[in-house]
Amino acid sequence: MQSDSRIGEKLGLTLALLLAGSAAAAEPSLVAAAASLRHVFPELTRAWTAVGGARPEVSFGSSGNLYRQIVQGAPFEIFLSADEAQALDLVRAGRTDGEGTVYGVGRLALLVPRHSRLALDPSLGDLADALDDGRLRRLAIPNPAHAPYGRAAREALAGTGLWPQLEDRLLLAENAAQAVQFALARGADGGLVPWALVLAERVASEAPHVLLDANLHRPIAQRMVLLAPADADARSLYRFLAGAKARAIFERSGFAAP
Repeated sequence: MQSDSRIGEKLGLTLALLLAGSAAAAEPSLVAAAASLRHVFPELTRAWTAVGGARPEVSFGSSGNLYRQIVQGAPFEIFLSADEAQALDLVRAGRTDGEGTVYGVGRLALLVPRHSRLALDPSLGDLADALDDGRLRRLAIPNPAHAPYGRAAREALAGTGLWPQLEDRLLLAENAAQAVQFALARGADGGLVPWALVLAERVASEAPHVLLDANLHRPIAQRMVLLAPADADARSLYRFLAGAKARAIFERSGFAAP
């Protein structure tokens, strides 16, 4: 018959293992998300935790910078990119489980702070007049070097013939969310930013905006991928984000269905 002390040791060891297992299960899923999703994730998280999911740990940034972090070994488990090409690069490099899915299609908006005299012109025709009459000093956009919405802004400005004239008047933001901050600042007269971000209540109440004509830039397909190190919890979260409930949230937040 075992002694009481031996039984106590076994019970203690069992409890320690159970606690360790609980701690491991409680580890949050690590998610890398494009800055254009910053206002969407609180609602996604509420919907996920309402069905019993654990709150994920989300890092926001430009898709290009997040992609580089993943390539360099950052331990993210899910990547929601605003740049479909970079998500597919990870697929081709064998860093994902499957090809992922397009969770939404983005559009650009012209955001005009209340101190600005720019017109809410979806064709951007007023920007040329504003350059001539001095109403346009600075325009904020995400940096095209690593932000897909920045590339879309450059495409829209180039298509209207404004890019050469505006290139030295641009405030280049590190990511889409920062571009909104720049556009609202006193030093800017407006910005070309994700439509999804200007729908956020705080921004919508602070400055008017207009959705750009759809033919000014190519649709911005945003793809998410499940990264190879993902554990079971992350896989469950990924399935939720690809499901109908999350799709409805994305659509309400300014991302068209694929």
